[in-house]
Amino acid sequence: MVCIQCGQKTQIINSRPQLRSNQVWRRRRCLKCHAVFTTAEIADYAASWAVTAKSGQMTPFSRDKLLLSLHRSLQHRLNALNDAAALTETIIKKLRSSVEDGTLSSRTIIQVCQVALNRFDKAASVHYQAFHRS
Repeated sequence: MVCIQCGQKTQIINSRPQLRSNQVWRRRRCLKCHAVFTTAEIADYAASWAVTAKSGQMTPFSRDKLLLSLHRSLQHRLNALNDAAALTETIIKKLRSSVEDGTLSSRTIIQVCQVALNRFDKAASVHYQAFHRS
C-alpha cells in the first residue's frame, strides 16, 4: 500500500480483524513522510462470486444490490440503513457456505434473505417476499 499523502511505501503498525463485517482494519504509517492513516480491507465478492438466475444467466454478485434490496424492505424502521448493512454482512456470511465453484443461485440468496428477515423483522420479511419469489 502506498501513502495517501506522498505516494511512498507504508508499513502496518496495527491490524485487527473485524469479524462481524468480514473486514481487516489496519493502521498504516508512511516510511517517508510519517503520515498515519487507516484502511479497511474487504473481500471483492463481485470478482469472486457469480449469481445464476432462474433463466440461467450469470451475473457478478453485488453486495450493493443486496444492501438496497434489504433497505427497501426495512424502510419502516428508524435505523433502516444500519439494520440493512448489518443484515447484509450476516447474509453474506451465511452465503459463503453455499458457494459452489464460485457460483450462487438467486434462489439461494432469496431463501437466506427471507430466513434472516423473518428472524429480524416480520413486516420486512413480508415486504421482501412480495418482491422476491423463491
